[in-house]
Amino acid sequence: MKSWEDCDAVEQVAGRVSGAWVFRGTRIPVAALFENLQGGATIDEFLEWFPGVSRQQVVSLLDHETVAAKQALAT
Repeated sequence: MKSWEDCDAVEQVAGRVSGAWVFRGTRIPVAALFENLQGGATIDEFLEWFPGVSRQQVVSLLDHETVAAKQALAT
């Protein structure tokens, strides 16, 4: 599976949010997006609740995950 290291929308910085993957330039964990989507939230709601995250970051991350899932299924 692809690593998030090659996704420009996110970053992992030692000492920031305990080293969790976050949206680049924020302290908002990537996990917050997936938890909210799993809970039934829309992308628009997520962006309203977490204004530090841009729509482009969310789209880039979801595109990245889609490619990773397709690659995983192909192997």
